[in-house]
Amino acid sequence: MTTLLLILHVLVCLALIAIVLIQGGKGADIGAVFGAGASQTVFGASGGQSFMGKLTSGVAIVFMLTSLLLAYFYASPGSSSIMPQTVEQAAPASPAPAPAENAPPAGEAR
Repeated sequence: MTTLLLILHVLVCLALIAIVLIQGGKGADIGAVFGAGASQTVFGASGGQSFMGKLTSGVAIVFMLTSLLLAYFYASPGSSSIMPQTVEQAAPASPAPAPAENAPPAGEAR
């Protein structure tokens, strides 16, 4: 179940990236004024922006839902995580050697 949800999440993520990159910027309409007449002819003159906006919203909602479901499934007890947890045990630091009893203190000369 989680593997299928993870695959769906990755596909929706890639689709969301592609949809956002396909959309024209706010300044794209100014190009049509100066002779770029083929601007947004795939979806019609006015219907393209609303269609792309609705498509972006729908895919973003599916992305958020899959994100929440993945977080729920992987946070439940008894399930494994996507990232393996490796805890390294650090070796205890050895104590500093004790100074010799007949050695002069630092700064004093014999």
